Amino acid sequence: MDLLGALSSDHEGPDVPPCSRKGCTAHAAWQVKWNNPKIHPPERRKVWLACDDHREWLENFLKARLFWRSTEPMNTTAGETEVRL
Repeated sequence: MDLLGALSSDHEGPDVPPCSRKGCTAHAAWQVKWNNPKIHPPERRKVWLACDDHREWLENFLKARLFWRSTEPMNTTAGETEVRL
């Protein structure tokens, strides 16, 4: 494995980003949008990406903390999804 080659600016990420659930490498199919009302303005949306298997788990985690705002299908068109992890 070429560590320097993997870190170069020429290296592009995956066409479909992975799920945000720790340890999951499945392709994301959903955008789970959330914010923390104590520190984020109401219009701010952070995004976790979810595969089909982890969508409900991530939503329930955020709902328990009153952070969940919406879940939308993943738009795989480049440049149309802003992701903040």
